[in-house]
Amino acid sequence: MKNATKLFLSGLFALAITSSVFALETGAKAPDFTLNDTTGTMHNLSDFKGKYVVLEWTNHQCPFVKKFYSQGDMQSLQKEMTGDGVVWLQIVSSAEGKQGYVTAEAGESLRSANGHNSTAMLLDPSGEVGKTYSAKTTPHMFLIDPDGTLIYQGAIDSKKSTKAADIAGATNYVKAAYTSAKVGEPIEKPSTPPYGCSVKY
Repeated sequence: MKNATKLFLSGLFALAITSSVFALETGAKAPDFTLNDTTGTMHNLSDFKGKYVVLEWTNHQCPFVKKFYSQGDMQSLQKEMTGDGVVWLQIVSSAEGKQGYVTAEAGESLRSANGHNSTAMLLDPSGEVGKTYSAKTTPHMFLIDPDGTLIYQGAIDSKKSTKAADIAGATNYVKAAYTSAKVGEPIEKPSTPPYGCSVKY
């Protein structure tokens, strides 16, 4: 009886974790939002209907984010995908006074200094958009298809580490999801547990 109770409670705990990680349903419509970027330009997600959109929650002070930017890996992926017509939106949901917070001016300087190739860096200091998407970590990645459907959410790749050397041997889930979706094939892993630093709301 005790074992049955333990199994039942374990199942509930696992369900709670899954629900908290994936507050949005993969395959559902991605929630619209409006945010300003580091140049002061306003962006609505709905403006990009008809295109694939990547949302990348980021924090330049997080070692998991530094892993992907330190040697240009994230910049290269951004360039490759935006060159193929994808809209890539970095989102900073760090609150003022918290790790990773940037002003518009600081964010623009960061983009320039580190050679970012995203479409824009959006500022979400209130955390409203981050909480709508249940963004848990930096990085936390989302891929939205041209119809506005959320088709991937979770980790950027398969190796949970802060070592840039691990990137080459990892499966990049964002790239894999996009590659499959673009040719009409099923996405092998439409949802994965995100890893990284917690978003500093």
